[in-house]
Amino acid sequence: MRESRAMAGASSDDPVLLITGASSGIGAATARAAAARYRLVLAARRIKELDVLSGELGGTERALPVRCDVTEWEQVEAMAAKALERFGRIDAVFANAGFGAKRGFLEESVEHWRSMVLTNVLGPALTIRATLPHLLERGSGHYVITSSVAGRLVLPGSLYSATKWAATSIGQNLRAELRQIHRNEAIRVTLIEPGVVDTPFFENRPGEGVLRDEDIARTVMYALEQPPNVDVSEILVRPTKQAG
Repeated sequence: MRESRAMAGASSDDPVLLITGASSGIGAATARAAAARYRLVLAARRIKELDVLSGELGGTERALPVRCDVTEWEQVEAMAAKALERFGRIDAVFANAGFGAKRGFLEESVEHWRSMVLTNVLGPALTIRATLPHLLERGSGHYVITSSVAGRLVLPGSLYSATKWAATSIGQNLRAELRQIHRNEAIRVTLIEPGVVDTPFFENRPGEGVLRDEDIARTVMYALEQPPNVDVSEILVRPTKQAG
């Protein structure tokens, strides 16, 4: 059913959306939500999951799976190059790859910390670096960056929160660079800041009454589908029961 919806009305002129962290959770849900209107570049480290998702969404002519570790510059460069080789354009970039850690500066391994910081902070920066020349050449486009409500709060012992403060800053600083350095007023930048979402992000799933990955996918689509003169800068989405 999903595949038939994705292919209905599909066109080789459809815009191209690149999604990192596309193998599960918010990334995969966004790919499904966008498949009827966008050609997709699905990037993540787990290529088997990407291949399955690509098949669900119409195959590689509509949804190109690309293995990519967003902490490795050569792989991020190759991801952007493969997108342009296959589709000839990139219209929107969803820098979504990321993961968390237990709170407490005595928790988790140093290796886990390092991987999280590189993925959550360096990952979106490298994704921007690899795609920005093309979007500047086109003169238009849209960056969507997954931050978090944790990027607005002080959470005791949360290095994850610090990485999401950084992701928020990356989005704001990118917008300032576009307007003030490149004199570009057309490329849009949106920060998505979810509260608690029931996704594979958590080792212990948070249960009922929280957001679903499909809820955040709809939020991403809302930002993407605004007219060109509207830049939805930040969207903070909490479950109704979440106080902070």
